[in-house]
Order: sequence, then C-alpha cells, then structure tokens
Amino acid sequence: MTSANKSTQEESLPVIVIGAGLAGLTVALELAESRQVIVMAKRGLSESATAWAQGGIVGVLDEKDSVDAHVKDTVEAGAGLVVESTARFIAERSADAIAWLVEQGVPFTTDPAGPKGLHLTREGGHSHRRIAHAADATGKAIHEVLLDKAKAHPNIRILENWIALDLITNKHLQNASKYKTNRCYGAYALDIENNHVETIAARAVVLATGGLGKVYRYTSNPDTATGDGIAMAWRAGCRIGNMEFIQFHPTCLYHPQEKSFLISEAVRGEGGLLKRPDGTRFMDEYDPRAELAPRDIVARAIDAEMKRHGLDCVYLDISHQPADFIRSHFPTIYERCRQLGIDITQEPIPVVPAAHYTCGGVVIDQHGRTDLAGLYAAGEVTCSGLHGANRLASNSLLECLVYARAATDDIIRNPQPTQDALPSWDESRVT
Repeated sequence: MTSANKSTQEESLPVIVIGAGLAGLTVALELAESRQVIVMAKRGLSESATAWAQGGIVGVLDEKDSVDAHVKDTVEAGAGLVVESTARFIAERSADAIAWLVEQGVPFTTDPAGPKGLHLTREGGHSHRRIAHAADATGKAIHEVLLDKAKAHPNIRILENWIALDLITNKHLQNASKYKTNRCYGAYALDIENNHVETIAARAVVLATGGLGKVYRYTSNPDTATGDGIAMAWRAGCRIGNMEFIQFHPTCLYHPQEKSFLISEAVRGEGGLLKRPDGTRFMDEYDPRAELAPRDIVARAIDAEMKRHGLDCVYLDISHQPADFIRSHFPTIYERCRQLGIDITQEPIPVVPAAHYTCGGVVIDQHGRTDLAGLYAAGEVTCSGLHGANRLASNSLLECLVYARAATDDIIRNPQPTQDALPSWDESRVT
C-alpha cells in the first residue's frame, strides 16, 4: 500500500464517541469540522446524565472572583486529594468554556448587571457566585442545543440504542505481534434493534459514558449509568483510580412516586434551609458554613440526623423567599413538586441523600489520553485528578467540556496509524 493510500484510509476512518452527553457531543461537534464522527447512545438520546443536571457550570467570570479562589475551593471540597495542577487547568479554561456554550446558543439565565450579562448563582463549597445556569435545568438546556447541532451536522452519525460491548485492542488481532504498541482500533457494539454485534474500526475512540450510580438503590443518575466505559477501559489494560469515592448528593426528593429527582444545590445557594420535622435547623451544628458546606459534609450531616432521630427524611425549606422568586429561579423543581402535591412556596421539600457522582474512573492526562494509545476519555467516566474524594458542585459540566476539547485537539494533532482488517465479534460462546 502506498503512503498516499495509507493516509486516505486513516482519514476515512471515523472517530467513535461512546456516549451522547455533554462530553461526547462536544467532542463530536469539535471534530466534525474535519473528521467523520460516530456518536453512540446505549438508549434514547435524552437518557444522559447531562440532561438531568440542574445546577449549572462553573465560570470564573466575576472580577471579584479568581482562578486561585476556584482552585482553593476545589481542593478543599476534595478533602486534599485533588491534583492542584488539574484544578488550575480546569479553572483557567472555565470562562472560555462558558463563552463556547453561549456561542453555541445555550440560553443561560441573564442579568444585565452580571458578568458577561449572565446571572451567576452560588452553591455549596464555593466562596463566590460563579455558577452560570439556565434556570434550574442547565443540563437539559445545554444538551438540547448541542444535540440539535449534532443531529444537523453532515459529518456526525448518531447511533441510538447501540451498546458498546468492548474495545478492540491488540489481543483481538491475529497478527498482534507485528505491532509494537498496544492500542485501540475501534469497538464492538450491539445494535439492539437488529440484535447484532457490529465491528466498527476507528482512528480513535472517546469514552464519554458517564458514571455508575445505578449500582446503588437510591441514586440521582439515569438508568444508563452502569459504568460500562470504566469496565471496558479496565479490560483493555487502562489504569482506574479513586473508585472508592462515590459522591452522595445531599438533597434528592423523598417521595414514593419519585425515585431519583434531584433538588438542586442552588436551592441552598439561594437561601434554602435544612430542617428537622419540628422545623429546627441543624447544619450549623456540623459545619460553620451550614447549608453551604461541601456536599459530603451536608450528606453526612443529613444521614446522621436521620439515624439519630429515626427519620425517613429531612426537609429543605425555601418558602421564606418570595413566591415569584422561587417560581422564576426553580421552575422545574417547583412544577415537579407541585405535581406531587408539594407547594415549595408554602412548605418544605422532603429530601434524602442519594448516590450522585463517580469521582474516580479511567485515569487520563491533560490531553484526555488514557493508558491505551488511540483511546481517550472525558467527563464522569474519568479520573482526571479534579475531584479528589468529593466533587465541588458544578465542576462536572465544566470538566466534561474542558477535557472533551483537550481530547479533540490531541486527536487532530496526532494522526493514528493504519491497521489491518479487524476480526468480527465471536458469537460462538454467547447468546
């Protein structure tokens, strides 16, 4: 094969993006200007953790705020186990990340007097107002905008109801000995509709599969959060880190008709108070920051109160704020609670902690590269060093965006070598 033919073959191979949340869609949109991209979603396109994110995305935008302050807050929230260089890498790119989303058309809540014309809210663990948001459904707003753009792009092919089963590496090749470096050549994926496993060759594969909250009975995660990407990377020989650190969100709605509805951190950021059934507060007994302490502290405090007093739940009360303020700032939460017979302008919300975020995952560097050549990862599936033992609120969407763009840059700068034909999936021993 001539060098020209090799180059043509390499460029004709798509990049496979496994996952259709913020990380996956960002990679796809950034790469699609010069590459063919396949985006794989294991179920419906709306079943992404991104679409469920209520709070917002961090942006160091206010002149009273600083990158140093954001880094300090991140390190403290992560119980000292955060890699400070990673926290700085993320914080320095936060303003640009939000500018990119604004450019894509994301309808953030505005404030003419706010930095860049945006309304910034505050959440637990943050020393400043630095959370850009779209009311109380930020993830849904971001996801819808990016998904519409991806669907319309001629270089992006979206495969809905396709489950990635395994990464194709040297161990799958008959002539693997001729390759000096173990690498990722593509993926085996099950087309659910046709009940058939396809072999898809790729010039690079990006894991954007999210976390594993569904291994817990009570979680804020969608049913698709089953740790697939972490498992595939581990089987392929990649390092996995910090898997013992599962973040519990302090405030999920406690109601027999609602198994996983999150009550945003921003409710506490805008003055919401945690109370016992008798109406007394308790957070100041656990931390001087009270309701604005980091999530792990608040979740443990709620758990302690429930065990101490034999409670099924505690209560989050923002009814002291004006009703119009509550309805305008938290329309999604207000409406969902109203449907369940709870008027949050008049009464408190019953809440309990629930598994929320996987702080560990596939170890990556600052280019989104894993230990396996040709395999990248971004978002909750990763262990970048940003979260340590506990993720700072609203750093998740920011991490998705920053590392998705970093991985994209690296894929473009580093063409992958050509490869022989890949073997088909071995169906002889499975049903």
